[in-house]
Amino acid sequence: MILPIYIPAFLLATGGGIVSPTLSIYVKSFELSYTLTTVVLAVGVLGNIPAGVLVEQLGRKSSMLLGLVMIGLSTVGMGTATNFFQLIGAQLVGGVGNALWMLARHAYMTDVIPIGNRGRAIALFGGVNRMGTFTGQFCAIFLGVNLRLPFFIYTAVVALNFLLCLFFIPKTRRPTTEVVGPKQPYLKQLLEISRQHARLLATAGVGQVCVQTLRRGCNIIIPLYGDEVVGLTTQQVRTVVMVSSAIDMSMFPIAGHMMDRFGRRYATVPGVCIFATGMVLMPFTGTFTTLLLTAMFMRIGNGIASGTMMTLGADLAPHEGTGEFLGLWRLTGDFGGSAGPVIVGNLADLFGLSYSGFALGGIGYLAVSIFLWLVPETLQRE
Repeated sequence: MILPIYIPAFLLATGGGIVSPTLSIYVKSFELSYTLTTVVLAVGVLGNIPAGVLVEQLGRKSSMLLGLVMIGLSTVGMGTATNFFQLIGAQLVGGVGNALWMLARHAYMTDVIPIGNRGRAIALFGGVNRMGTFTGQFCAIFLGVNLRLPFFIYTAVVALNFLLCLFFIPKTRRPTTEVVGPKQPYLKQLLEISRQHARLLATAGVGQVCVQTLRRGCNIIIPLYGDEVVGLTTQQVRTVVMVSSAIDMSMFPIAGHMMDRFGRRYATVPGVCIFATGMVLMPFTGTFTTLLLTAMFMRIGNGIASGTMMTLGADLAPHEGTGEFLGLWRLTGDFGGSAGPVIVGNLADLFGLSYSGFALGGIGYLAVSIFLWLVPETLQRE
């Protein structure tokens, strides 16, 4: 797990962490409205369905490598873009690449990790991602005010990651018993899996939509709020993001222990509740210090919920059609990831960024209700 999963995850998260603190500010600098800014940030969700079939057809390693190539092309495109349409094109390519990368790793972990250890292993995976993100955000503080430079540094990190994965990830498909007989067409199999698991996707899937809406919305709104409402400098915005991420990444051992010892919901419910409360408090901040403290409080909650959505998806995935199910699972999550920016953008254009914070907090509380009352505890499924 260290060479094929954790180190590549750390490196890619480091590159993403270099870009993320000022990504929304960079897109907004093209003189776009809040709505168009968030459309650019949300469009990558369209890559999940083709990624699901490619993971099953190409295998885990080939899918990861292809994903990295597409992520690299996307970052170069973002760094050299001169208009809205180039930004959209780059984000679409990156969306497919990121979906391939994430689905292949998720499927690989689902194949090899026993359910009794899955919470800790995936929480560690989430923690490694958070460590990488923090490392990248720390490095970004020293990059000055150039908003394009982070993309080219990210591209170099992706190239290094490609070489590491090429040599150290085993080329394998699922090490399970194969189905005898002709394989169903992908679309038919996808529809069948959707029908079989409709109730889970309508409850746990909607809960994940709400959680990912809150998470992605947080990543967008904090830099914009700090820049345009509080009036922070680029360096101060990066500091807020970096320090709060340090709190986030320190919580994953607690999340893993809680999930494997007590159950998945024992990490999900309190973590998301704290996160949502911090989001509701954000519009009342007006200085660097108060915004920093509120962001840290949010990240405590997000850290407690570290790895919960991936663990839940792995628990619920069927023995056959793992890639297709996880493609649907990721699609629901990325729908929320897209909804977060769109909600932030539309409400900000209509009423201001403060109302976006209240709306995201309310969506977080809805997720708490769903996971508390409607989603079964998956730790007991053997």
